Amino acid sequence: MLWTVTIACLLLAGLVFRQLFRREEEQELAGEDAGLAILEFGRAFPDEAIREMITTANGRTVFLRLHDGKAGCMNAHGHHYSCHLIEPGTVRVNGAGPKRLDVKFANAAYEGGTFEFRDERDAAEVSLWLLGSFMPGIAGLDPQAAGRPH
Repeated sequence: MLWTVTIACLLLAGLVFRQLFRREEEQELAGEDAGLAILEFGRAFPDEAIREMITTANGRTVFLRLHDGKAGCMNAHGHHYSCHLIEPGTVRVNGAGPKRLDVKFANAAYEGGTFEFRDERDAAEVSLWLLGSFMPGIAGLDPQAAGRPH
């Protein structure tokens, strides 16, 4: 009987320590600095310049605003990232709550899903990036002449 209780206590202690270690590992992944994301995306797409980055609330996905009207997405898979270049018109975005976006990629369906952000501002900003609304300008349109009637 004593051996049974001892083995049960050891198994219980092992489960508790495993859960604590898993939580610490998730927090460590969520707290990684932006430098790793920049390096990984730069390796995958060396010709793309990153202008801004926003991570999801759990830190497992990073959305990137690029210099030429495109966006990028990086999903953490363990200790490495899968990098995805998003061009305007290849993504569908639906609001799934004030801080959540439901994203579907036409050319990489496995990368899509529902993403939760730290606040509503981050979710709104990423939705604009993904929808291509941050285009720097319309070709052939003079910004000063835009307000004048023709």
